Amino acid sequence: MHVPILKQGDYLIATIQSVLADADLLQLRDDVADRVGHFRSRGVIIDVTVLDVIDSVATRTLRSIAHMVRLRGAETVIVGIQPDVALAMVQLGLTLEGVGTALDLEEGLAYLDAKAKAKRAGSLWRASAPLSSQKSNTPFDARSNRANGGPK
Repeated sequence: MHVPILKQGDYLIATIQSVLADADLLQLRDDVADRVGHFRSRGVIIDVTVLDVIDSVATRTLRSIAHMVRLRGAETVIVGIQPDVALAMVQLGLTLEGVGTALDLEEGLAYLDAKAKAKRAGSLWRASAPLSSQKSNTPFDARSNRANGGPK
């Protein structure tokens, strides 16, 4: 079963529409990784609302998708995990450790927007920080022509 992957601005949205075989999950993984690079996407939302079971293979595959996407410079958020599915995952010790989750598509978009905003703010701060506020890691501070920690 092919999973449609839609482009929405800087994000990709993959909506799982029925139970997937293991091979389908691997195809989804490959498709998402490929499209993140092709579209230069900043985030991926994987909607699992229709799934009434998320087994160990699905959990591992979702986790690997998120890690692959992060290595390609984007964030992933899994949305729509049903309450009984979440309970079963917890009871079986299945975790999506290191992967963002959200209640639904709307919250998933908000999650990615917040991550993007924080990332931009962090890079802007680093780029605009004045040299005088940056401490040198060398024993000699070339900006003031004196040793760090010495008399001022």
